[in-house]
Amino acid sequence: MKIKEVLVHPISVPLETPFYFSQGWVHQRSSVIVELVTDDGLHGWGESLCHGLQPPQIAAAFIENVFKPMLLGQDPFDVEVLWERMYNRTQPYGQGGSAVNAISGVDIALWDLIGRKLERPIHKLLGGAFRSDIQPYATGFYRVEGGSYPKDLVAEAKRHVAAGFSAMKLKIGFGVEQDVALIEAIRDAIGPDIRLMADANAAYNSSEARRLINATESANIYFFEELLAPEDMRGYQELRSYSRASIAAGEQLFGKQGYRPWLETRALDIIQPDLCSAGGFTECKKIAAIAQACHTRLIPHVWGSGIGLAASLQFLAALPALPLSLNPVEPLLEFDQSSHPFRTDLIFDAIKHQNGRVAIPSAPGIGVEINRDVLDKYRV
Repeated sequence: MKIKEVLVHPISVPLETPFYFSQGWVHQRSSVIVELVTDDGLHGWGESLCHGLQPPQIAAAFIENVFKPMLLGQDPFDVEVLWERMYNRTQPYGQGGSAVNAISGVDIALWDLIGRKLERPIHKLLGGAFRSDIQPYATGFYRVEGGSYPKDLVAEAKRHVAAGFSAMKLKIGFGVEQDVALIEAIRDAIGPDIRLMADANAAYNSSEARRLINATESANIYFFEELLAPEDMRGYQELRSYSRASIAAGEQLFGKQGYRPWLETRALDIIQPDLCSAGGFTECKKIAAIAQACHTRLIPHVWGSGIGLAASLQFLAALPALPLSLNPVEPLLEFDQSSHPFRTDLIFDAIKHQNGRVAIPSAPGIGVEINRDVLDKYRV
């Protein structure tokens, strides 16, 4: 089996209702879908995550102009070799960002090909599944022009509870006073038993973050995500020593080299690599191994299309609880509930939240089939 074609599908769709978060306005959802075709007719699919406001053309250019010539004629089973060659080729001008985003999409597609060839889901190739389903937490809570806050977000929280979610993550980072008012209003509305997290998208410095942590202690936040800039490792170390809530971050870190100092210094309680951004299966399983050796929990960041969601479920299936015990603390699935046709229509709405759980796909590869009409409709 050899790779015959490398196809790149940058896709984007304008949002009917643009929304904003702590870093600015979002007017479209975008992604880069990678398709690898073999000489025996198999198709493997992967995704390169477009973070926030990232144009899809950037990662697409890496794949089309750098990686495609390296991949044609190669054996997909040489996935480790191909990963290291791609990283080494882009090391002088990559090491993170869109370069590793692009490698991630290719790597996921390689593993998908291997799974489809062997007729096994990827979690079987990673060593087996610790679970057949997983608890999701609802994300969303974006703000729109003319909205009423916290009233509108309280209503959203109640909808998630009614839909069966027992955990959710708020968008914060709009000023300490506003964030405190939101967290208190949501906690009052949903009661004490729903697990509540809060994501600031790197909006604060350490002193403001401490003010926020102090003021919301009674709300029993499960973890605070990205309170500080991704460069501020020392600040995160200080917050972790200070906060009773867990401190999480890492969606803007890349590869084992990017995570190594954060894990060695125990800067975080929870790391959050995104499979479609931090290096795909090949690299994220190494990040997970280092995290396990450093006794640090891993809860992946998941924010892409249905392909990224399906791949992340395969990865989550193979993650051990840390530590294993009679009643272990299990990983969670971040399950975006905002408007996103690439999450649902692209995979024929194959992944759903039912009775408070999401099933791990058991079909070969990433476990879902791809709707080409969606690729054609939203192609850039």
